[in-house]
Order: sequence, then structure tokens, then C-alpha cells
Amino acid sequence: MRDLNATQDMQFRFTAHLRDPAHAPAPAGIEERRIGVYRDLVYANMESFISSNFPVIRTLYADAEWESLAREFLREHRCHTPLFPEFGREFLRWLETRQEQGHDDPPFLLELAHYEWAELALSLDEADIDSLPHDPHGDVRTRVPVVSPLACVLAYHFPVHRISPHFRPAEAPAEPTLLLLVRGRDDAVRFHEINALSALLIERLQRNARASGSECLAALLADYDTATAANLRAAGEAMLRELKEREAILGTLPE
Repeated sequence: MRDLNATQDMQFRFTAHLRDPAHAPAPAGIEERRIGVYRDLVYANMESFISSNFPVIRTLYADAEWESLAREFLREHRCHTPLFPEFGREFLRWLETRQEQGHDDPPFLLELAHYEWAELALSLDEADIDSLPHDPHGDVRTRVPVVSPLACVLAYHFPVHRISPHFRPAEAPAEPTLLLLVRGRDDAVRFHEINALSALLIERLQRNARASGSECLAALLADYDTATAANLRAAGEAMLRELKEREAILGTLPE
């Protein structure tokens, strides 16, 4: 038991040093050159993953600032998965914790991270759209639309799709940003900015199993006064066609 405890103690001190070499000394008896190889590999691999998963966020930081943030993540966060594709989610969880703790991060940072992570998550989604029974040539207005399982609506306070080194909003605008995220048949992931009516229509279609596209639209417009509903009906019909063109709607249920 004494040897086991000594081994575990060595392992804990070794990994603590890899996480935080500036404050956790390396275990005695290990050549600096050898432990330096591990130290550099751990940081380089971790930094490579978050840089590739969050490319926009990376552009917002100078090299020294980015290294400081990356090393804080390595030092502070305990990952709950050994899977590399899940690494982006772990970074997102860490940013959530930082926001709860009141760190002085940009106010849009967490939403931007979610926006970038969502693209990766959808690209890895194993849903098979070809396995869903549907007629790709069906009229979505007169028949029951089939919504792609690889389509979702995202809502943010900040216009995350516009953030760059040259655009860093300090305050959220009055209106939220609504985005439609779709992975098409070519497996490419695309974002489309949409309005509130489009978002509500998509959500209704996702819950729908029997009504035609036009019937779903009519049910949605029933919440508006008669004049407004009449003005929005043509726009709603165009939305149905556009959602099909963007592959958010795959087609219709087979007759």
C-alpha cells in the first residue's frame, strides 16, 4: 500500500506540474529535458484543439493574452471526457464557470463560444437524414413538411456571427440575434440569419406531425390580428420555400 500511495503521489505531482508548471514544481528525480517534452506536448495539444475549435475567439487575443487564457483553462478545468471531439464542450463549460465567477471577459464571449461550438457539434452529429422517410420533391405548402434533424434555431443576445477583431460590441443590442444552423446533404454546415417569425415557424414545424405547411403557418398567424396575419401570409409562404431550399426542410411525408 505504501508503494501504491507513493506512485499515486508521484502521478499527482507530475500531472499538477504539467497543468501549472509555473506554480507546481516537478517531482524530484526527473530530468528537466524529459519532463519538458511532456510539458510542451500537453500544452501544445490542448492549445491546438481550442484554437481550431474556436477560431474567431482566437483572433480576438494577442499571442501572449491567448497563451494566458489557454494556460488558465489547462490549470483550472477538469475535463469530464477523454474524447477529443468533446474538448470544445469542455472549454465552453469552463467559460460558463468564468462568467458565473464574474471574470472580466468580453460580454459576448460565452455566446460566441457557443456559436462556434454549435458548428462543430452539428458537423459531428450522427443523424442520418436519408434514413427519414420523405419526398424531396413534395410541396411543403400542401403536404406535411419533414424538418431535418440537422437543423436548429439558435438565439443570442449578441450578433455573434459578426464578431471579429474589428467588431467587439460592449453591449447587447435591443433585438436578439436569431440564427438557423443547418447541415446539408453535402455535410457542409451553414448559418442563416432569420427573423422571429421564421424562428417560430421552424419550431412549430419541428413539433408538427400531421398538418401541412400552410396549415402550420395559418395556426401561427392565428395569434396575430387579421390585418397583420394577411400581410404576413405571403412572407410565410416564401419562408416555407426558402427553408426547403436551405435544406432545413428535407421535403414532405410520402403519400
